[in-house]
Amino acid sequence: MNTISKYDLKKKTNVAVQLPGTECLIKPKVPLSNLTSLRVGGLAQWYVAPKNWQELEASLEWYQSQDLPLTVLGAGSNLLVSDRGIPGLTIGTRHLRYKKIDFERGTITVGAGEPLARLAWLAAKQGWRGLEWAVGIPGTVGGAVVMNAGAHGQCIADCLVETSVVSPQKMELESLDVTSLDYQYRSSILQNDPRLVVEATFQLEPGFSPTELTAIVAKNLQDRTSKQPYDRPSCGSVFRNPKPYAAGWLIEQIGLKGYQIGGAIVSQRHANFILNCGNATADDILKIIHHIQEKVEDRWLVKLHPEVKLVGEF
Repeated sequence: MNTISKYDLKKKTNVAVQLPGTECLIKPKVPLSNLTSLRVGGLAQWYVAPKNWQELEASLEWYQSQDLPLTVLGAGSNLLVSDRGIPGLTIGTRHLRYKKIDFERGTITVGAGEPLARLAWLAAKQGWRGLEWAVGIPGTVGGAVVMNAGAHGQCIADCLVETSVVSPQKMELESLDVTSLDYQYRSSILQNDPRLVVEATFQLEPGFSPTELTAIVAKNLQDRTSKQPYDRPSCGSVFRNPKPYAAGWLIEQIGLKGYQIGGAIVSQRHANFILNCGNATADDILKIIHHIQEKVEDRWLVKLHPEVKLVGEF
């Protein structure tokens, strides 16, 4: 383990870098298939998983000292990572987990790596209403804020107060309120923005029965798991719903359930899911995505836009 300069980096690409003043390591050649819900993807050239602001700041300082691109990875639940991997530094935010509860205001502030489903349970058990819909979403708070995640007719924009972000260049925390994020269906200004989500604050409604709220959360989870496949790796919904249609319905109507390329297959339970049967590659999955887009546009004159984000070189 070395603390190395930019010059040394070119010589020691197999040596982990210990960030000064921390126990945090920047590791070389880390398999990303272990860090994504689809279980596909090549190697991260460099990977770091900070657990707090000090380690994140040190990671960004190291990034600034190197001539490398930067990629941010949350739970990896809405990503299709290239088989060729990701060049540069990948920062995994999944371990940025902490909670600050303001009982007087009814707000919860959590780190970007907090699982959204776990936060839904926490709020319900507290008797705070507002996140029951989020229980079946397999991502982190950071990713949910960026893409305006939603389910059951509700979304992040309905309860987010503000989010703290940091620019990899300026290294300064910046607070953005919900109105400045330009939230729309499964999108925000942060999707094409280099700033990283560090934490988010949600306004909930205290004073409700924990028993009743946890029952609602359990029912929402049951509804979701009964309609969507969770027995094999996937990235969740592949395509955004082109209102007023549901993407899964459009795909199902043209007979593409069960369509398979290599180790990837369109789910028989829900056609807007592509599953990894055990040996799928990112290229297999991307070929199915393109095939579905082509067939749906030919039949319905509707262009499907992926909800899943492609990362790396395809």
